[in-house]
Amino acid sequence: MSTTFSYPEPKLQEELKRTAEAIVTPGKGILAVDETNEGIGKLLAGIGLQNTENNRRRYRQLLFTADKALSDNVSAVILFDETVYQKTDDGTPFIEVLKKKNIIPGIKLDKDVVPLFLSEDEVTTQGLDDLGKRCAEYKKQGCRFAKWRCPLKIGERTPSVQAIEDMAHVLARYASICQSEGLVPIVEPDVLLDGNHDIVRAQKVTEVALAALYKALSDHHVYLEGTLLKPNMVTPGQDYPKKSTPEEIAVATVTALLRGVPAAVPGITFLSGGQSEEEATLNLNAINSVKLKKPWALTFSYGRALQASVWKTWAGKDENVKKAQEELLKRTKANGLAAQGLYKAGAVRSAAGDKSNFSENHKY
Repeated sequence: MSTTFSYPEPKLQEELKRTAEAIVTPGKGILAVDETNEGIGKLLAGIGLQNTENNRRRYRQLLFTADKALSDNVSAVILFDETVYQKTDDGTPFIEVLKKKNIIPGIKLDKDVVPLFLSEDEVTTQGLDDLGKRCAEYKKQGCRFAKWRCPLKIGERTPSVQAIEDMAHVLARYASICQSEGLVPIVEPDVLLDGNHDIVRAQKVTEVALAALYKALSDHHVYLEGTLLKPNMVTPGQDYPKKSTPEEIAVATVTALLRGVPAAVPGITFLSGGQSEEEATLNLNAINSVKLKKPWALTFSYGRALQASVWKTWAGKDENVKKAQEELLKRTKANGLAAQGLYKAGAVRSAAGDKSNFSENHKY
């Protein structure tokens, strides 16, 4: 590999770094509202609503028009393509609503998974072909960062070397293209909760995945100070008989990160991966409390773990919007505290706080 290359122009470096650091402002994290139309359709069906563009808009309007206190603990929102162009009932673009709250808009860029040829039922993520053009368009619309997910599943012989190397290459290529168009890339190597493996196996797989990812990012000359990582927490598989404590999860998670993530990365925004709302909050709190070195900001980028109670409370009814928004504010506040190691177990009671959000082979 040639060692002759240039870093991004200083002005672009500063822009990317400033955005990445703003997203991981202490006590704040990301609200992930990037479900595909198919994914949000399943949630709408669960409350008896049809999967129409307007129903999808109504739900996301509920989130974005919550009280301005939302920005106390939410620094950024990840949007789906359709949502970038949607407006509130009074005609205000969603992106403008977010900007007025000082919340940074971002965009999900991967086009979901397809089978990885000749693998053991593993997947790869598509969407690289026209990525530069799409990045330029979303930047023009007001987005300042992006997200791309590559899932890995633990099995007897997986993830394979093929799947790990594919994940690393795809995320590195995506990150490079994002930065070329002025978007901060969030890279998401998602070691899934599916399986009956113990926490030791989960930690090792996470370490291997992170090592491959950061080697590929280096090879693609990605400017690390202008990136964020969105990893799984290190937990036993969903079907493993013995649950780990938040403290055990914290030690395994931070140890894996210390072994694989350069200190140049400004922050790590965890996915919730099917944990219940309260579990995700408690585990994040333990991660921020554990007595280990932590050279990065450690916060949340939650979808299901911020919205389960919102869905249950809203139930598709306009008269429930205010109460549903209050549920959202409660969970974002809880996780804002957890991102500082200040959350007390049970301090926030929400409508679906203890309900598992796990779904097998989850697709957004």
